Amino acid sequence: MPNQTARETLARQWELLKLLPSRRPGAIASELTRRLGEHGFPTTKRTVERDLIELQTIFPIACNDKDRPYGWYWMAGRDAGIPGVELAEALSVTLLEQFLSAMLPLSLWRSFRPRLEHARDKLRALTHKNEAARWREKVRYVSPTLPVVPPTIDEAVLDAVQKALLKDRQLEVHYRAAHDKAAKSLTLHPLGLMQRGPVPYLVATAYDYEDIRYYAVHRMQRAEIGIEPVHRPDGFSLDDYLAGGGGHFAAEEPGETLRLEAKVVPDLARILEETPISSDTRLKANGDLYRLTATVSDTWQLRWWILSQGPRIEVIKPQALRSEIAHDLVNTAALYTGAGAN
Repeated sequence: MPNQTARETLARQWELLKLLPSRRPGAIASELTRRLGEHGFPTTKRTVERDLIELQTIFPIACNDKDRPYGWYWMAGRDAGIPGVELAEALSVTLLEQFLSAMLPLSLWRSFRPRLEHARDKLRALTHKNEAARWREKVRYVSPTLPVVPPTIDEAVLDAVQKALLKDRQLEVHYRAAHDKAAKSLTLHPLGLMQRGPVPYLVATAYDYEDIRYYAVHRMQRAEIGIEPVHRPDGFSLDDYLAGGGGHFAAEEPGETLRLEAKVVPDLARILEETPISSDTRLKANGDLYRLTATVSDTWQLRWWILSQGPRIEVIKPQALRSEIAHDLVNTAALYTGAGAN
């Protein structure tokens, strides 16, 4: 097995071959040195010149020695079409792997796996001396919500869901909702696939209904692509649906908003100044507290966020939301105090 230095040399020379143009006057050594550095292979012009002379004995590359500085290029019709991934691509695909696996159709994901392995191999080969190759070891994505173990998804079910979505065909599923004890047969019209944290959801309508809902893919016990085309609601756009709160479990219809007014403690106010909950978020000092106003989507995600803040926030308006939050807090307190709240 070649040692680390030999692997690094091989990787650099392979990258150098990919940088060579297919015609005269060719690329000069100083330019190739600069581009190698940009691709994660810092080296010297002298080393590049030695590499080119060595590679010329194996590959059909030529040196344009009629002008100085000399240019290097592939001989006419002999471009080797060197395969591989660049360092930036290797970093990108390995960093995005956890997200790509669920969002790419399985057929494409299977064909992508060899390239992913190639990217991993490249990073391993360069880790010893190349600082850019070590970037993946130094960055991580951390979810702001409570970490959960991703659900188990039947690969055959996911494959059927993705194919139905690609082909705009109806989908026959056996689906067990969270509140149901047994699975039910449904005819769905797939409209989009949404990844919410570790859980993929199919955005769809059912039967001939127009209301759009989402179905957790891991709750589908069986799925089969149908022969009938999808009935798409007029003007439906996945982006518009999600922008209207559809991805956050809308309390009413997706797209509904409310004008939130609340009192918040200073530390929460500072967080909201840094990361507002809407483009029109406003905070105004009011004694020892701050008054928060914002136009937000009317979703269950909003309610979960308010409840998660505990005594750090008090909803003032709208009154219906204030009453709803108060009811939930009373019932929650009853669980811990033994009081008889309903």
